[in-house]
Amino acid sequence: MSKRDYYEVLGVERGADQKDIKKAYRRLAQKYHPDRNPDDDTSAEKFREVSEAYEVLTDSEKRAAYDQFGHAGVDGQGGGGFGGAGAGGFSDIFGDVFGDIFGGGGGRRNPNAPQRGSDLRYNLELDLESAVAGTSVDIRVPRHIECERCDGEGAEPGSTKETCPTCHGHGQVRMQQGFFAVQQTCPTCHGSGQHIKVPCHACHGEGRVRETRTLSVKIPAGVDSGDRIRLNGEGEAGINGGPPGDLYVQVAIKPHHIFEREGRHLQCEVPINFVDAALGGELEVPTLDGRVKLKIPAETQTGKLFRLRGKGVKPVRGGPAGDLLCRVVVETPVKLSEEQKDLLRKFQDSLGGSNAQHSPKKSSFFDGVKKFFEDMKL
Repeated sequence: MSKRDYYEVLGVERGADQKDIKKAYRRLAQKYHPDRNPDDDTSAEKFREVSEAYEVLTDSEKRAAYDQFGHAGVDGQGGGGFGGAGAGGFSDIFGDVFGDIFGGGGGRRNPNAPQRGSDLRYNLELDLESAVAGTSVDIRVPRHIECERCDGEGAEPGSTKETCPTCHGHGQVRMQQGFFAVQQTCPTCHGSGQHIKVPCHACHGEGRVRETRTLSVKIPAGVDSGDRIRLNGEGEAGINGGPPGDLYVQVAIKPHHIFEREGRHLQCEVPINFVDAALGGELEVPTLDGRVKLKIPAETQTGKLFRLRGKGVKPVRGGPAGDLLCRVVVETPVKLSEEQKDLLRKFQDSLGGSNAQHSPKKSSFFDGVKKFFEDMKL
């Protein structure tokens, strides 16, 4: 199938300058980038097409050959690595693996090809209530953005980039060391293949400047520690007109003074006095939705779990809400008056000499201890 005209692909005139070509590519690359269209195969193909057109039209030698001979003038020269021998062929593999040692350049990538910006991560701490209910949070993210003064070119407006005089636009230089020819990144242009005579005053030739931006992040209900929220295109700016990276917001839940979370379930400890534990009663326990009544049956022991259905967390990925597990802790009274102590002694005397009927666990424990020591004597 014949290829489309590169100028038509980018939607620019044949006499368009580098600035117009770059703007056109940036707009189309962001539109068709595979990360933004994960389920659309046609978008991936269009992205490759605009990237190939951009690489040819931003290389002065390739563009001249294309203007004179069309696709025949650039086929086999890499063309962005999307066609012919450049599409992952043997020369591409050989150059990537052995190029730095033996000086192979068959698969060398264009140093001026667009590169996607780096992804960023922001660590966000949330309280339990906000994580369960969902919220919106404003965060301040430092990142590199494209320099507005030079449109990311790195050169002061009115000046242009020139082919690097050291590497002649290749981005790498060859160093002869005896039998071996070692290929290294050009020390003059640092691999870009171009030399800036008058660097931009705003970005000092980098093409990017550092900015701290405030972003509003929508936190879905039910997130948990370890969950990540992805913000497309909010990472570092791309290089040579490449699309920006993404920002990943890493969620961590702060410890709560009442509840502990385990997945979709919540747990809490409920202290009760020994009278309510012995006789039974009713008390209020907290939930994330407010207070609820919890009926305590008579003769409740420490460690007893009470399950409140649906009072946990509704998972962010769907499914029913979890439960709230209330663990009872019988609290021993403190700071007793002499009168209260006398009442407790009378109560203890009323139980009789043997507490097996009233304290079965205690009696069973000491019976086991007695048997243990008797077995040791045998």
